Amino acid sequence: MKVLLLYPPFPSTFWSFKHALKFVRKRAAFPPLGLLTVAAMLPSSWELRLVDGNVRPLRAADLRWADMALISAMTVQREQAREMIRRCKEADLRVVAGGPLFTIEHERFPEVDHLVLDEAETALPAFLADLERGEAGSVYRAGGHPGLAETPAPRWDLAEISRYATLSIQYSRGCPFSCDFCNVTALFGRRTRSKPTARVLAELDAIHALGWRGAIFFVDDNFIGDRRRVKTDLLPAIARWRADKPGISFLTEASIDLADDEELMHAMVAAGFDTVFVGLESPDEASLGECSKTQNRNRDLVASVRCIHRAGLQVQGGFIVGFDNDSPSIFDRLTAFIQESGIVTAMVGILQALPGTRLFARMDEAGRLRGDSSGDNVDGSTNIRTKMRASRLRAGYRRVLDHLYSPRQYYDRVRRLLRDLPAPPHLRPLTMRDLSAVLHSFVRLGLIGRERFQFWGLILWTALRCRRQMPLAITLAIYGHHFRKVARQHVGR
Repeated sequence: MKVLLLYPPFPSTFWSFKHALKFVRKRAAFPPLGLLTVAAMLPSSWELRLVDGNVRPLRAADLRWADMALISAMTVQREQAREMIRRCKEADLRVVAGGPLFTIEHERFPEVDHLVLDEAETALPAFLADLERGEAGSVYRAGGHPGLAETPAPRWDLAEISRYATLSIQYSRGCPFSCDFCNVTALFGRRTRSKPTARVLAELDAIHALGWRGAIFFVDDNFIGDRRRVKTDLLPAIARWRADKPGISFLTEASIDLADDEELMHAMVAAGFDTVFVGLESPDEASLGECSKTQNRNRDLVASVRCIHRAGLQVQGGFIVGFDNDSPSIFDRLTAFIQESGIVTAMVGILQALPGTRLFARMDEAGRLRGDSSGDNVDGSTNIRTKMRASRLRAGYRRVLDHLYSPRQYYDRVRRLLRDLPAPPHLRPLTMRDLSAVLHSFVRLGLIGRERFQFWGLILWTALRCRRQMPLAITLAIYGHHFRKVARQHVGR
């Protein structure tokens, strides 16, 4: 059996880093970790070929080669997935689909031959057994949420890892919180399930053996969901593993209560973590209550963010406007909050209702849904009839993006962040690709970019104040170039 593993291309989004990747000559930010993990669960006799549409296009020769196609996608890749499926069906290929998009919206893909939904560890074996007997059905669902002790390591041999800016690994699934706009608990539940530490180290060994010496993303939706085990078992083991491996660093996602545990933050930094994405959502207490963001309420969010920064972890923040409790003042309050906190990578979107979430059910019952969610909550759209007038919401959203990613405001936040972050104890050895990115930034941002005065001001300021942070300063300047392009694309400038 010759099988194509298909991953659709992403549209240009905040997290695609499409415009930043050109500086480091990479094609995609992250590999399709879920698809590579599923590949390891397939029969060893099958011939597999990965086509990541973010790295290279699906070619007619691929379709002629294959007997079957397996496709996985997220909601934001919906239209690109449809196009890949269309081409497979035109080539008379059997199509199997799974992953978040199809688990949530499977009824919208009647052209797919077999839907393997939920988590593959429990849904896939039944499909493979039926396929072997020639009796494969149309829909397979998992019974509950499996443990991860037997989840196999990803098939990295199928991927062109040199094309990616960051590699990925998964330690746990599930999140103890239940924010009503988030589909994580709908997909993976509230109980945190994790891999044994030895399995995580084995996966890190495999990545290191490939020659990888860069950033690794722990894709867990809340890395600290099982805080005690992470702090006392996993992080000390990773710190020991990384001790003789220069160049490796980690990033992940966590809830804001990370700021309450100084020991945990220091353990993460000691293990090589330098960045954490946190869903902050809003500075408004009523809006946080509306979306059940209990972990963010009744705290000084700016102080919490800066506490994480001072521990040595850069916070990337997610924010939402368009809650029922949002008044027209929210836009100025939000920009002031982000500037004061020093969050450079600030993802601000308009509230969308994803199928499977409590928000979707609530809006559906109230008759306030208007079409599908795009899956990209920073594209300036919403599928909700918001309480705030749509024209006012969009104008306020445009004003937020204009402020946050104007060169003056953006570079001011970079300096604020660098003042808070302690200097890294060790600098990663520079590669030729790093030097190429520096030269590219000097030309693209320092000579012809509209931010050239702010760029050179940052370079001089960093050289005088915190020289060891120069690689981060240049990286964030490159990110700003990407964010400005995406913001202009979505809100029109």
